[in-house]
Amino acid sequence: MTQKELNYVEDAVSHENILIKVLKETCSNLDADLKDFFQNEITIHENMKVNLMNLLEDKINE
Repeated sequence: MTQKELNYVEDAVSHENILIKVLKETCSNLDADLKDFFQNEITIHENMKVNLMNLLEDKINE
């Protein structure tokens, strides 16, 4: 993986962190139905972050 590609993945991880933070903050002000939706979105983005971190780890260990 090139340095440019690594930088892209690192940026993607940072974006996922920001999305997770915003979703969690917003979730605290919602009704039950919307809260469930946001909790699902948080899970999706936490999984994406884990996948991106695993990709970085795999490439570093090559």
